[in-house]
Amino acid sequence: MEEFRRAYECLCGAPQEFVMRQLRSGGAGHGRGRLDLAGQSLSLETCGALGRLLPGAAPFAEVSLGDCGLSEEGVKLLLHGLCSNTTVKSLDLKGNNLRTVGAEALGKLLRQNKSIRSLILEWNNLGIWEEGFSFFCQGLGANNSLQRLDLRNNQINHQGAGELAMALKQNSSLQELDLRWNNIGLLGGRALLSCLHSNKTLERLELAGNNIPSDILKAVEQAMDHNKDRQTILSETQNRTYILSKEILSLKKEKTKQFLDLMDTIDKQREEIAKSGRQVEFLTRVSQLQEALDEQHTIMNSLKAKLRMTEAALALSEQKVHSLGELLSATKQEQASMAECQSAELQQLKQEGAEREGKLLRELSAASEKNLLLRNQVDELEKKCKVQQDQLFQVKQDLINTTAELKLRVVQAEERLELEKKRFKQSLEDMESLRVKEVDHMTQHIEASERSMQDRIQRLEAIRIALEEELRQVKAAALTERGQAEEELIKVRNQARLEEQQRLDHLEEKLRLMTEARDEAQNCCLKQKQMTADAQAKANQLGLHADGLRRRVEELQQDLNSKEEEKVIEVNKVKVELQEQIGHLQAERAAQDGLREKIAALERQLKALSSNHREALLDKEGEISVLLEKLRMKEAEISRMREEEAQRASFLQNAIMTYVQSSPLGARSSGK
Repeated sequence: MEEFRRAYECLCGAPQEFVMRQLRSGGAGHGRGRLDLAGQSLSLETCGALGRLLPGAAPFAEVSLGDCGLSEEGVKLLLHGLCSNTTVKSLDLKGNNLRTVGAEALGKLLRQNKSIRSLILEWNNLGIWEEGFSFFCQGLGANNSLQRLDLRNNQINHQGAGELAMALKQNSSLQELDLRWNNIGLLGGRALLSCLHSNKTLERLELAGNNIPSDILKAVEQAMDHNKDRQTILSETQNRTYILSKEILSLKKEKTKQFLDLMDTIDKQREEIAKSGRQVEFLTRVSQLQEALDEQHTIMNSLKAKLRMTEAALALSEQKVHSLGELLSATKQEQASMAECQSAELQQLKQEGAEREGKLLRELSAASEKNLLLRNQVDELEKKCKVQQDQLFQVKQDLINTTAELKLRVVQAEERLELEKKRFKQSLEDMESLRVKEVDHMTQHIEASERSMQDRIQRLEAIRIALEEELRQVKAAALTERGQAEEELIKVRNQARLEEQQRLDHLEEKLRLMTEARDEAQNCCLKQKQMTADAQAKANQLGLHADGLRRRVEELQQDLNSKEEEKVIEVNKVKVELQEQIGHLQAERAAQDGLREKIAALERQLKALSSNHREALLDKEGEISVLLEKLRMKEAEISRMREEEAQRASFLQNAIMTYVQSSPLGARSSGK
């Protein structure tokens, strides 16, 4: 450490005092020192000097540079020096606002450094720039030594999570990854979950505070549990093989030692026999040696039997590991096939929903075009009425009664709209039980409204005839001009009636088509129920699809709200148009009949639009009920499949435990 401090003084023209103090006291009490510069402001010159001294074997194993306010260039110099370092095991760079240059330097460090085991990057901004973070993830995928990585609060979005998932598929050493308090979301959670099928070393993955659904978090926890179990099984098998290899080596050593001792004793006996010439002693000693040889042969046979038993136990353990690997591969294939089937079903459901939305949008566009045509006709009629405005200006007082009647009708229309809103809310609450009754009620209501509109037209005709008689009495001189105007108005009225009759026929045809579409949707629902009954074995990825269905329900609810807002806006527009028509009626006595026809046409148009919106809302509610039923069925299937998986796992664990206990290796370990 003293040599490192002196080299730092030589390389840095203006060495910082707190760095010198840390270098003086950094190695005290440790086999390898700790360079702790957290919370200090490092200059660019200090970063450059440390970057030149860090390559090779530095005198410390931990480097803490948290909250140092490092610049992009300073971080680049420091990490460049650490690329070829062989002693630093832990690096802390939290709270340094690392961005594009820092992410690229970290990616280079992870590619080249082979000694760092822990890397803390909390409270930085690595995920804001996609190119830099992609380079960092490439380095992580190429690294095979890092075991712990902390990326909390780094502004990582779903695209960054996808890059991390690609890196985790290639990485084979990382055991802990902390991604809390980022912006990963649903798509990022799915990407990370998909990468866990190929990554078998990651044992701990923290994803709290990322707006990830609970079912994805549970699936991630299950994957982590599988990885932990696999690591424990591998560690147990490695320990057992290590113990067995030790026992075999010890038996071999004992065997060689006993053989050497036997040879030494034989040599000694031979020397003694050569020295002493007594034949009897020689024979007795030979017999003793023969007995000793027999004993050694029995010992050798027992050792060989022990060696065979240990080899058989080792073969059994290898067979267990192989069978467990086959089980894992089979479960992976089943999960992959189930995921493919569920994704195909989800794509089919999405296509059907898109087709239905396209149909509704086309119908709405056609209705809007018809509205524009009607408005153009109304504008033409207004222009004709303005031409006759000067001739009929003197009869303003006669219109007071008619304006009062029109105001009453507007109030009645508003009250009917409020009643329709209340009925619509009630129909949303109990749509499933009253759907058929609501359709019948809507048809009866349409017929009643048509009858009321016909009665109103008759009353308006009677009022028009009375007013025409008064006008004949008041304006006898303008009978000829008024007759011409009335003939033109009668032609327009007849044309409007014909158009209204055609519109009613078109609406009846549309109602028939909508009922047929509803029947087809019910048939589709029955088919979907049969398909869900066949897909009981495909349940691991249903949580993800259930979340998509929930979001689809929310989108449909938003569409319903937007359509209701559009309906309110159209009603307000109709109210404004009615008020404008009332103002024109006060100034235009001769255009009274035409304006009444326009008001009736607008009311019929409003009723038609409201009926169309109600039909669309009924269809949407039917789809929502079907989707909710599917969601409940799939949640029930998920719970049942999880229980079955838990039972299978418990049965498998009990079978493995009983097999291990009944095997010779288990009996030997219990005897020890």
